[in-house]
Amino acid sequence: MDAVRRSLKAMEARFSEQLERRDRVIKGSRDVITASSRAIISVHLGKTKDAERELSKAKSLLKELKQGMDGSLSRYVVSPETEVVEASVVVSLAKGKPIPSMESIDSSPEAYLLGLLDVVGELKRLVLDSILGRDLGGAKKYFEVMEDLYAACSPLAVYDHVVNGARRKIDVARMLVEDTRGLLAEEIGRSSVSDAMAQLEKKLGRSA
Repeated sequence: MDAVRRSLKAMEARFSEQLERRDRVIKGSRDVITASSRAIISVHLGKTKDAERELSKAKSLLKELKQGMDGSLSRYVVSPETEVVEASVVVSLAKGKPIPSMESIDSSPEAYLLGLLDVVGELKRLVLDSILGRDLGGAKKYFEVMEDLYAACSPLAVYDHVVNGARRKIDVARMLVEDTRGLLAEEIGRSSVSDAMAQLEKKLGRSA
């Protein structure tokens, strides 16, 4: 039994080390997610500089988190990586730039797909922000990106067994696009009526 006890002792030390590493990764993941969320919130508040600073912090934390990580802990990084992808895309779009590539964000394929799908929800908020700010052109621009993202990502629903949660997020994205299309159509109709009324009042004013 001495050999068994030595083996079990060595095993216990290894498991303990793995548990400590897992706990560090989980804590680090929370920090990455928090910074990414702050970046997105700053975008909606119109604070682009703050958004860029929080995004840079999130990317730096994620890079530290991924250094020296083995395969047994890789599943814990998908969530924070997804958040960084989402924040990176939202900040880029808010600055009028194109959606960054997977390589430029240094993201895994799984996190990139899930992050892009999460962006659809943030785009709906940007459409609403634009409508409230009476920027119908901006609302249309963000909606076009919503449609394009959904159209590009939806065929990948067949890989749900590889990218866990992809199909569900694609279904949610479809509902968000349809809902936003209705809201935008209603706003365009309202705007057209308002413009027509303004033109009529101007014309009547000149005739008086």
